[in-house]
Amino acid sequence: MRTTASQRRVLVKATVPVAALILALAAGTTAEEPLDIESGQVGAPPPGWSVPTAGYAAELREGGAAAGSRAARLSSKAEARSPFGNLMRSVDAAPYRGKVVRFRAAVRVEGAGPDDRGQLWLRVDRPDQKMGFFDNMGDRPIESSAWSRYEIIGDVARDAVSLNLGLMLVSRGAAWLDEVSLEIVGEVEPPRPLTPRGLENLEALARLVGYVRYFHPSDQARDADWAALTAGGVRSVEEAADARELAAALGAIVGNVAPTVQVFVTGQAPPLPAELSAAPAGRKIAYWEHLGVGLSEQTRTIYHSTRHERSLAEARAAGEVSAPDEPFECELPGGVSCRVPLAVYMDEGGTLPHRATPEKTARWYSGNDRASRLAAVILAWNVFQHFYPYFDVAGVSWEDELRKALSAAAQDADERAFLDTLRTMVAALRDGHGNVIHRCDTRHAQLPLAWDWIEDQLVITAVAKASDDEPAPELEPGDVVLAIDGRPAGEALADCQRRVSAATPHFARYRALLDLRRGEPGKATLRIRRADGEPRDVRVAREFRSQPVEDPRPEPVAEVRPGVWYVDVGRVTDADFRSAVPNLEKAKGIVFDFRGYPTQLGAQTLFGHLSAEPLTSQRWTIPVVTRPDMREHLFRQMPGWRLAPRQPLLSARRAFIIDARAISYAESCLGIVEHYGLGQLVGGPTAGTNGNINPFTLPGGYQVVWTGMRVLKHDGSPHHGCGIQPTQAVSRTISGVRAGRDELLEAAIRAVSE
Repeated sequence: MRTTASQRRVLVKATVPVAALILALAAGTTAEEPLDIESGQVGAPPPGWSVPTAGYAAELREGGAAAGSRAARLSSKAEARSPFGNLMRSVDAAPYRGKVVRFRAAVRVEGAGPDDRGQLWLRVDRPDQKMGFFDNMGDRPIESSAWSRYEIIGDVARDAVSLNLGLMLVSRGAAWLDEVSLEIVGEVEPPRPLTPRGLENLEALARLVGYVRYFHPSDQARDADWAALTAGGVRSVEEAADARELAAALGAIVGNVAPTVQVFVTGQAPPLPAELSAAPAGRKIAYWEHLGVGLSEQTRTIYHSTRHERSLAEARAAGEVSAPDEPFECELPGGVSCRVPLAVYMDEGGTLPHRATPEKTARWYSGNDRASRLAAVILAWNVFQHFYPYFDVAGVSWEDELRKALSAAAQDADERAFLDTLRTMVAALRDGHGNVIHRCDTRHAQLPLAWDWIEDQLVITAVAKASDDEPAPELEPGDVVLAIDGRPAGEALADCQRRVSAATPHFARYRALLDLRRGEPGKATLRIRRADGEPRDVRVAREFRSQPVEDPRPEPVAEVRPGVWYVDVGRVTDADFRSAVPNLEKAKGIVFDFRGYPTQLGAQTLFGHLSAEPLTSQRWTIPVVTRPDMREHLFRQMPGWRLAPRQPLLSARRAFIIDARAISYAESCLGIVEHYGLGQLVGGPTAGTNGNINPFTLPGGYQVVWTGMRVLKHDGSPHHGCGIQPTQAVSRTISGVRAGRDELLEAAIRAVSE
């Protein structure tokens, strides 16, 4: 299925490009003046503050302050060309190293237009121009014209050089700043290994958190801050010395949000709470039903979680839930067990027993902090434990993966190491959409080439052209890469592949090949072997590129042989295709290139001209979950596509070029081709991953992407892990690359010509 624009936006935090922002904010100097802006000369910037962005100015104003007598005003000038202005200052990091700090300020905005906004920002600079913590409020901009207080909480690396902070004005107008403060509010917990008992205790916490969060329907559990509850409970649970202490610690964690949940030493079950016994006739019960699982509060998706409020008779008639006095019961690790009612009675005042919802308190999270990492593993593991639809395909012991991830997270040196831990955990799911994204991954510079794994070797298939600023690298298509920075190419590729989540081996390799191109800016040494057999070393620069280097292809729509037309679905739009229809109607053969993602070509536009009969899509189903651990769950089939015929019908012979780059929406299209026999499928298997994603964010800002639905082929057979298989398998050869041939395209042309 196609991912929506809102789903793609959830993966991007800041609207101002971070790379551009970092460069623009780099001009500060360390100062010792106080952060308050009461002193200084009216009409000039506050002492110690500066405006490094051209076209913007800052000045102290008398009157109209949030507190005191003065405030600073940042405004745009008529000649401003930068998309944002910035009022900033730098602070020596020495007193704050290894601490958690809070940057607070009062802000109001005088917008000149609807897109104007203010954003506080805080950045920690480390040696060698490395960046530590960074937040610019890109996901929560300030638009109010009234004074309000805002804050950023973050950690300071132990090798930090300076703290840079300030106020951005995005677009035009003016933004006011007052009541600025920077204070220490905590310490970063350093890494240390888990003891065997500590690991067992955290496993018990993980199981209980999932059961209560997603299946216990009390008002308090529904409204709880589960990130704070989990992170706050990690230390007390880990340190429990035996089953009795563990039961007490777990009970204390969930007691305020789930008063009828019981945790006890295994074999010592207490009586059921009185609130779960038979209630007066007609009293309603509350219980959860998850269609997939609702994880996003800001982005509308097809997934949602509903807390039903019905009579017990209605719920039982629907077969949806057990009675309150029939709780879910299971044994947890560490010698304890739990009872979790999946339904509770309620009256006009809410669920029983009545309890005040615990107040939510601001809490800081970071991948540099041990408790934050352990909580993030627990929260992520539970999403998949209860709602991932492909465990039957993944063939993974998910309990083992929990133990591995907790053990690694406890000892990870920093947020970057923890990113690898999360990616390794997600990779075990074998989900081609699966990925973890975090700002600490700065390896975005790319080698100026494309490569592929051909004949069991890493082969360069395209090289960037020379520019005015940079000569062409000393590489040629067909060069075999033997080593990268002294490491054997096969070994480097295998290491990348270990952290790639993929439903099929060929998609795992494709993703790993992309990752292998990326890195920090700078020179890489490639040891290559030319056609003459002589190895040589070539120095190649990794640089930021607007687009990665791709293998050469014809124009998006082109006549590649007399009477044979080519359409690259990854580059054409609906308008392009409609304009090409008159030529395609006259064609003897048409080649559709699906080695990519059709971002701007609709299925109705394409397939309406390829069949005289209506076409339907694959079967898209979403798990309906009312009990933990995917027990007794059902799948609900969602409405699919029904594509109506359009004139003219393109009667030419057709071939569709496919390989591992075809994923998700591309596979929805190719599933139609496969089922209805609309043409030859030429090349290699597709990615074998389809269905809408259901992203979520973990403490520390780690964004996790995964597939929330199960997709079946038209005949009900699996798609996940299988994909679309070619009717004519074609592989690339090193000799073909050296000769400049596109062997898959050549085979497709033959298929529609013969």
